[in-house]
Amino acid sequence: MRVLITGATGFIGSALLENLEADSRFAVFGTSRRRQSPRIGSAQILQVGELGAETDWECVLGGVDAIVHTAARVHRMDELPEGDLEKYRETNVAGTIRLANAATQSGVRRFVFLSSVKVTGDKTEPGIPFDTNTIPAPADPYGVSKLEAERELQRIGSATGMEIVIIRPTLVYGPGVGANFEALMRWVNRGVPLPLARIRNKRSMIARENLVSLIVACLQHPDAPDHVFYAADGEDLSTSDLLRRVGSALGMRVRLFWLPSVLLRGLAALAGQTNRAQRLLDSLQVDTTPARQILGWQPVVSVDEGIQATTAAFSAKMGQ
Repeated sequence: MRVLITGATGFIGSALLENLEADSRFAVFGTSRRRQSPRIGSAQILQVGELGAETDWECVLGGVDAIVHTAARVHRMDELPEGDLEKYRETNVAGTIRLANAATQSGVRRFVFLSSVKVTGDKTEPGIPFDTNTIPAPADPYGVSKLEAERELQRIGSATGMEIVIIRPTLVYGPGVGANFEALMRWVNRGVPLPLARIRNKRSMIARENLVSLIVACLQHPDAPDHVFYAADGEDLSTSDLLRRVGSALGMRVRLFWLPSVLLRGLAALAGQTNRAQRLLDSLQVDTTPARQILGWQPVVSVDEGIQATTAAFSAKMGQ
């Protein structure tokens, strides 16, 4: 199978490319906005520029059997709550439509789209995970754009027969992770006292290695098309439990104390950090049963193994 990975130099795309390159069942290459590296291993990386309604895919898609579309305008914590919806739509919706239409014209058989749990919403009630029957309710422009892209892909698939598979990952972590997970590791590593000792939320996450294995299953399994799969490790952690496990992996004592959640939310609102507080205090769980039952997929690493690999790379980066 000849596979094209968009966003091939990104956190997820690069790991997927390396995995497929090592598998003799696949011939793989990637695209990137910029030519940061001409190759990953022996796989070629082609520059396509910014994603949008005018991106030229004609010279890239010849002979391609399947596409894994990981490239996107990603969610940023420092944006205003309303963000800039049209910028998200240009990349995540118009760019995806452009690629999908070009794919159908080139005879691409399967299109695997990396969406997001944010399509469905930002939080759940503890013990009531999002599943495929949950009505989507995106709470920010990124989630809105991903949902619109999903629906356009499903429309194109219905009209043309191209097989569409949608994956909605939760928070993805692994060696080299940045953003919120790296910030959490830095807090623990510095011994920062954190007022999160009694947080009893539940949050789903997925190790990058597990997400890659799910994508590979979606590329191959005959029953994958026309399904939406939530992606998570299968063990949901509270914020306080996650901090303790990160501390254990780093060999650091985690300094936790207690403040009431209502007080934490109020202080976060005053500091303009409502979204960050939500991720620390609220639950966000997903049901991965369809991936397990339809695809026969199982995570290849445990949560603790994923955290250990992530913290080991962080320690190496910090020179520890």
